[in-house]
Amino acid sequence: MIKKYNNVYKNITSKIIREARLNKNLSRIQLSNKLELYGVYLDRGEIRLIENNDLMLKDFELVAIAKILDLDLNLLKKLMD
Repeated sequence: MIKKYNNVYKNITSKIIREARLNKNLSRIQLSNKLELYGVYLDRGEIRLIENNDLMLKDFELVAIAKILDLDLNLLKKLMD
């Protein structure tokens, strides 16, 4: 089930995740496969929805994505300011 909220960001990290994935030359399928190693099951379509800000991102999904893409969680915290 996809949760959507009208005129509200589903996640504030969508652009950062997309840019980091592209910088690492990972396809959405490759990212999905790496996420499975952390017990996070997102298919390429769900990753596309996250990157397009159409799907909410859970905290454990964000941590796993940050590990794979070498994202600094402190940088992500600054997005809330």
